[in-house]
Amino acid sequence: ADGIGGHYKVDGTNLDGSPYTGEAEITLTSETTCVIKWMTGSTESTGIRSRNDDAFAAGDVMGDAVGLVIYKLQPDGSMHGLWTIAGKEGNGTEKLTPMQ
Repeated sequence: ADGIGGHYKVDGTNLDGSPYTGEAEITLTSETTCVIKWMTGSTESTGIRSRNDDAFAAGDVMGDAVGLVIYKLQPDGSMHGLWTIAGKEGNGTEKLTPMQ
């Protein structure tokens, strides 16, 4: 997780294809793990992430919903991901862009 801690702009699509935006804060907890906090619209959730080379998996819980996102680190420092919620059909997308 080295080098990815910090504040990010969030741009994504929901399972129904509608867009959302927000911010995320990533806090390192070890060399390969971190905590991520998403703030999108009126929704806030916290999850854990684990890194394997340029791929990250993150899990979170919002109320009784369990979510999973898989990101790929891009050369520009952004992360592009696909996500889903347990029991729901389809995938959403999410891009995290480092904020200066």
